[in-house]
Amino acid sequence: MDVDLTSEPLGIGREGPVYLRDVWPSNEEIAQTVAACITDQMFKRRYADVFKGDENWAKIPVGKSERFSWDPKSEYVKRPPYFDGMQAEPPATADVRSARVLAMLGDSVTTDHISPAGNIARNSPAGTYLMERGVEQKDFNSYGARRGNHEVMVRGTFANVRLRNLLVPGVEGGMTRYLPTGEQMTIYDAAMKYRAGSTPLVVLAGKEYGSGSSRDWAAKGPYLLGIKAVIAESFERIHRSNLIGMGILPLEYLDGANREAYGLTGEELYDVTGIERGVSPRMTVTVTATHPHSGQSCTFDVRVRIDTPDEAEYYRHGGILQYMLRQLRSARG
Repeated sequence: MDVDLTSEPLGIGREGPVYLRDVWPSNEEIAQTVAACITDQMFKRRYADVFKGDENWAKIPVGKSERFSWDPKSEYVKRPPYFDGMQAEPPATADVRSARVLAMLGDSVTTDHISPAGNIARNSPAGTYLMERGVEQKDFNSYGARRGNHEVMVRGTFANVRLRNLLVPGVEGGMTRYLPTGEQMTIYDAAMKYRAGSTPLVVLAGKEYGSGSSRDWAAKGPYLLGIKAVIAESFERIHRSNLIGMGILPLEYLDGANREAYGLTGEELYDVTGIERGVSPRMTVTVTATHPHSGQSCTFDVRVRIDTPDEAEYYRHGGILQYMLRQLRSARG
């Protein structure tokens, strides 16, 4: 570790110091060795049956269908719902109406706070899900191992034990309030109750939302929870792009404003208007937050952090997965 190979010897031989340059082959020597030892027949023999695989591969039982045969009993890999109900052509973009806040968060909320990670707790929604299907706690494994099962992963979204949701002050972990009744429950359970009532969801956040390492489930999980938009002071670059890729609008306060500047409590009903006319890079749209009891409202503009024409196209299609599938379909005629 502490040797300068350009000036210090590798060792001492019978005739004195031996340096790296003494034993390092020249480009000519390497070329001569390759020409003498490597032939095209080697590659032809090795890759002639590359798609057949070896004996072990050939013994794996598979169906004759060209499509993957999903095993309904598997708790590791399940058919994801991203394309359920997908139309051949993308529908018109729509405004967000009467949305509720699922989580109200502070600054520097990371993808570790959002994305499922680590061991699965017995008393968590994901743990309950697995036990209901006969999986014992010793076999829970981790969220990372079960990332192919969206049912597990969506239940672990926003479930980090250090998450602080300001809708439930003084509480750490993936909890929130179901605002129509004020009942405290897990973020997943609240999201499912909102879904049952066809209520769209938003997240309020501070600076650098989505900072840290890039995690695809930090966008996939919120999408599956029913989150339509995140209103924040600023976004981490890659996470912002990932949100768009899952059809979630990243909205940024203008001119250094924040939640406190508008007196937002998170209990309001939120309308995001101006989307139905289409989206374009860095356009502004209007947010109206209305208190459900007093009827008092606050209206302010936000920046749509769709920064490129490609991102606008992804969002118009409902996400990058839908965009790519429609592109493949179009290419095949």
